[in-house]
Amino acid sequence: MPAPRALLSAALVACLLFAPGADARFGKHTSSDSKDDTHEATAIGSDEDDDDDDDDGHSSKGEGVQSSGSDGDGCCGGAASSLGEEIVGSLIRLMVEGLVYAIASTGTHLAPEHDAPGSDSEERRHAAPLSLRMGAVGMLPGEGASAMDLYFGLEERRFGVAASVLRLALPADDGTEGTDRLTLVEAHLSHVLYVHPKARLRAEAGVSTARAPDVLMVGPSLGLSVEACVLGPLDVEARAQVTPWPYRQVDGSAGLALHMGGFVMRGGWRGLFLDDLGAVDGISHQDSLHGPYFGLGFAF
Repeated sequence: MPAPRALLSAALVACLLFAPGADARFGKHTSSDSKDDTHEATAIGSDEDDDDDDDDGHSSKGEGVQSSGSDGDGCCGGAASSLGEEIVGSLIRLMVEGLVYAIASTGTHLAPEHDAPGSDSEERRHAAPLSLRMGAVGMLPGEGASAMDLYFGLEERRFGVAASVLRLALPADDGTEGTDRLTLVEAHLSHVLYVHPKARLRAEAGVSTARAPDVLMVGPSLGLSVEACVLGPLDVEARAQVTPWPYRQVDGSAGLALHMGGFVMRGGWRGLFLDDLGAVDGISHQDSLHGPYFGLGFAF
């Protein structure tokens, strides 16, 4: 699609969506004493209103005053309120309809019936002059762990930028009841090594950060990803990323992506290995996770 149309659709979606075998856990002291961080909530009391007996006379007077003006309020106030609700409802309906239309009629993998006369969208796809992707991917590595990945990418035909934030929640491994939370952030520049309407191969380089219970580390990051059309709007996707130092991170995934206009559903398998290389207390702490993933996003 033309670049202005892609950016307009992406801006609409963004505005509406975002108006969010080791000794110990990766990045955590081996002998750290865990403390219960749970704080009891302080009850907030509310004074009871016991003035019913004292206000009998006043309430009857209030009722009389209220009844004297009820005809006017019911006529004008009720009509104005109803009109306001109708206007708000219409605006919300128009916004939702506009969003649905923008998603259905845009995207890099448009169905032929949505193509404008003379459109070459079928020929562009992964060779689009400008594309934007964003969304969220959830991972289920098992054993009580969970992960959520938020990603964003903007790319022209050869160069682009990409960023992701992966939040991991892992059961505490020190015998306490609790959760260890890790945050992995990546910011990359990308260069397309091979571009074709049916496929795109890109190399990525940038920085990555790992925030663990007892340490924050920053290091260089390298990545390689590929996406290719399989059948109609169905794509195959694969990605690998590595951070060699000062901690080690190896992240890989492979799966399928179904394009429905600008809306994308994806799923597959992902594996993640983390090793802090003894940065916390001289002992190598590792975590290895793998499991299915499922995600929703947009591609314009």
